[in-house]
Amino acid sequence: MTRTSPVTQVVAIGIGAALFFVLGRFVAIPTPIPNTSISIQYAILAVFAVLYGPLVGALAGFIGHLLIDATGYGIWLSWELASGVFGLLVGVLLLRNALADGEFGRGSALRFSGAVVLANLVAWLVIAPLGDVLIYSEPANKVWTQGALAFVSNSVTAVVLGLLILSLYARTRTRTGSLSHDQ
Repeated sequence: MTRTSPVTQVVAIGIGAALFFVLGRFVAIPTPIPNTSISIQYAILAVFAVLYGPLVGALAGFIGHLLIDATGYGIWLSWELASGVFGLLVGVLLLRNALADGEFGRGSALRFSGAVVLANLVAWLVIAPLGDVLIYSEPANKVWTQGALAFVSNSVTAVVLGLLILSLYARTRTRTGSLSHDQ
């Protein structure tokens, strides 16, 4: 990963949060479990975290989720924090990558998939349900059921769509050493 300027990071946070909001608010697939949907915005958040780093991932996730909840369910700080932690963890776990050089092979794909699943596990099976119980006194069985669905659905959608997006992105980049000098 190449170091990005603060201006680039601020723009990436804004665009990432906006995409997260639009996809989460208008493209969410409802489930039978209350206030829980199948979300595709976590794939975009994971891609932004990989391309621009953990700070961008954390803030885009937190701000994007805050906007979704502020215009829908109402603010649930535990879930906004979980989205921020998801972006942060994916960004930290994939700090060293060669996407800018067009490198995205099986090893990178496995590393991305593992990071996404681990980040979802921490976000939706620890932070969100624990926060709901501690902050909002929600029933434990309800919030861990919501968290389990969010963990599974967000892991599947973020891995599948994220791999597709990153693979396509890597193909647009010039591979290191791929250019030759004509004589």
